[in-house]
Amino acid sequence: MSDQDKVEHVVSKDGSSTLYVPHLNEHYHSTNGAVQESMHVFINSAFNKFEGEQVSILEFGFGTGLNAFLTLINAKADVHYHSMEKYPLNTDKIALLNYGQIEEGRHQVHYNNLHQANWGEEAEIKEGFHLYKQQCDFKTVLLEQKYNLIYFDAFAPDVQPMLWTKDIFKKAYEALLPGGMLTTYCAKGVVRRTMQEVGFSVERLPGPPGKREMLRATK
Repeated sequence: MSDQDKVEHVVSKDGSSTLYVPHLNEHYHSTNGAVQESMHVFINSAFNKFEGEQVSILEFGFGTGLNAFLTLINAKADVHYHSMEKYPLNTDKIALLNYGQIEEGRHQVHYNNLHQANWGEEAEIKEGFHLYKQQCDFKTVLLEQKYNLIYFDAFAPDVQPMLWTKDIFKKAYEALLPGGMLTTYCAKGVVRRTMQEVGFSVERLPGPPGKREMLRATK
């Protein structure tokens, strides 16, 4: 049995799905509310703050596709969404997730299309929302584009410390356009100091349910 076969479906406190990874003792989202967390950290604290007719987004960790899906639902501008993931979920695990039921299922087809889009190819999921999913290792990938926003949604530093290093945040900083923002659910002091060390201006914000703080970093 593979590690992914052991991944368990969990219903978080707001009724939305998340997944639990036993060998990491880690959930994909907050058990206090998966959708609430994603909305708070990435949509309300970053995406909804951007003003412009076109926005480019880089995501560290496609995971369940929840951040991409909520971005699509809330989009008021043309979105070019580049998401990186080393270990894509298989179709059996994706089928357990209930995000397509958001807003009475009006966007179910778009959620399905996010997952059915081919890796390594840009796809127009709906008019004005372009998705490019890249199966890669964050540590070695070369980022040639520049972005307005970065959703930093890797597993926690205690679980995957290699993804929260100075080199990773330097890569993120260099990938942002001037004035660009990075948000993450993590608020650890060492993470904040590492971001500042590579040049970010970092602010602590109130966290989603179950977390006191989160971080937003600006170039």
